[in-house]
Amino acid sequence: MNEEHVLVSQVYKAKEDMEAADRLIGAYLPFIKSETAKYLKRPLIEENDDELSIAMIAFHEAIRGYAKGRGAFLPFASMLIKSRLTDHMRREKRHRGHLSLDLPIGEAEDGDTLGMQLSAGENGQEAYASRDATRAEIEELARQLMDFGVSFTDVAENCPRQRRTLYACQKVMEYAKGSPELLEEFLRTRRLPAVRLSKECHVDKKTLERHRKYLVALLLICTNGYEIIRGHLKHVLRGGTDR
Repeated sequence: MNEEHVLVSQVYKAKEDMEAADRLIGAYLPFIKSETAKYLKRPLIEENDDELSIAMIAFHEAIRGYAKGRGAFLPFASMLIKSRLTDHMRREKRHRGHLSLDLPIGEAEDGDTLGMQLSAGENGQEAYASRDATRAEIEELARQLMDFGVSFTDVAENCPRQRRTLYACQKVMEYAKGSPELLEEFLRTRRLPAVRLSKECHVDKKTLERHRKYLVALLLICTNGYEIIRGHLKHVLRGGTDR
């Protein structure tokens, strides 16, 4: 009971202190790995399994959403990890027709993946370094998003589908890139300056509010290097439909 009391105290401190949250996640990383492996029903392959990153984000969501009335913290965190992993698996099934760089080639369990074969056709070391750099950027962005109470799942579900809405988001991003003081205010207050963005970018405020979580991700990308993510983002912002 005393251990649980100490853990709850740490959780409440982590709600207000990002460094304390990082320390708590680090301390309970074995628990997070165990829950992930239990869900996958196989040993965890850390360098390949995106599920671990999702589980870590879920653990941080558990920190932010926990209240004493919900019982012991770890069962609550376990439930949230399973829920987020289930959501991830459902999305994977919906997009099963899309090629993945982690798709195995051949029947051997330890065979090369599609990404590895593509890398071999160019420069293996550079390709692996690029994959590591990409993963590092994604993990850093995930940490920043968590500080705003937003997950990658939220961003994906909040992504605009129509071309005109994507264009509006692009205008917001371009304006923010040229407004350092706006980005500083955004980071300080952790609030989307919807009124100012609506006025300066001539975009309907309701559109901004409807896609707030997606825009939070865009603005965070403006505040850091994220060169690889920005490269992908340029392609994404050209997508959408005409409806």
